[in-house]
Amino acid sequence: MTGYDHLPIEKLPYPKKYKKWLKERYGEEADRIWAQTVRQYNDYLHDLPDYGGKKNGHAIAIYGGILMFAWYVSLPDQPPIAELQPFVNSLFMGSFTRLGKIFDLNRPRDMKLIDMIFRRSGNRDRKDIEHYPAGFVNVDVPYDKEHHTARYYFKQCPNAEFAKAHGLLHVLPLGCNCDFFGISEIHGTLIRCGTCGNSDVCDYCVVGNKNPLASEYEIVTDENGFLISRKK
Repeated sequence: MTGYDHLPIEKLPYPKKYKKWLKERYGEEADRIWAQTVRQYNDYLHDLPDYGGKKNGHAIAIYGGILMFAWYVSLPDQPPIAELQPFVNSLFMGSFTRLGKIFDLNRPRDMKLIDMIFRRSGNRDRKDIEHYPAGFVNVDVPYDKEHHTARYYFKQCPNAEFAKAHGLLHVLPLGCNCDFFGISEIHGTLIRCGTCGNSDVCDYCVVGNKNPLASEYEIVTDENGFLISRKK
C-alpha cells in the first residue's frame, strides 16, 4: 500500500449491506466472494493517489466507489449492470428515501436548502482540492431564482478517473445512475446531460419534479449504460 492515509474498508458504512446481498444471492459462496472483495479493495488502494483519506469531505463517495468496483469484479457471474442497479440505488441513496418523507423539492424553501447544501459541499471540495488535487473538482453555479434551479458540476471525478485507469467504465454507471434515483426520492428531477465518464463534466441540475423544466426532458440510457437527460 502507498504511504497515503486511505480509508480502510471497515470504516465504510456499506460492508454489512454488501454481505447481506451476497448471502441472499450466492448462499454458501457469499463469504468467499466477500473475502475476495476485501482483497481486491485493498489491492486497489495500492494504486490510489492521495485523496486525504477521512479528511476529504467526499471520502465516503470516493472510497465507496472503490468498494463498488471491487465488489463487482469479485462477482463470479458478472451480472448485467441493470440487474444490480436497484441494490446500488438503495445502498447509496437510502438516506434520500427516508428524507423524502419530509423533504420536497417542489417547495421553494426546500429548493433553497438543497442549493445551500450544494454550495457548502462545493466550498468544501474546493478547499480539499488545494491539498488533494486528485479529488473532486467542483464548479459552483449560482441559484436560478427565476426557474428555481440548484446547480453545480464536477470537472473531475475520482471514481471516473479510477474507472478509466482500470478498464471499468462499464461499471461506473452503477454509481452515476443512482443520482437520478436519489433526487427522485426527494420529489425532484435531476437534469444531467453527461458525467465525467461519458462527457467533459458531471452536471447536477436539480429542480422539483413539478417544475416545468422537468417536463422538458426525458431520461434515456446512452450506449455506455449511463442515464442522461435528453431534451424532448
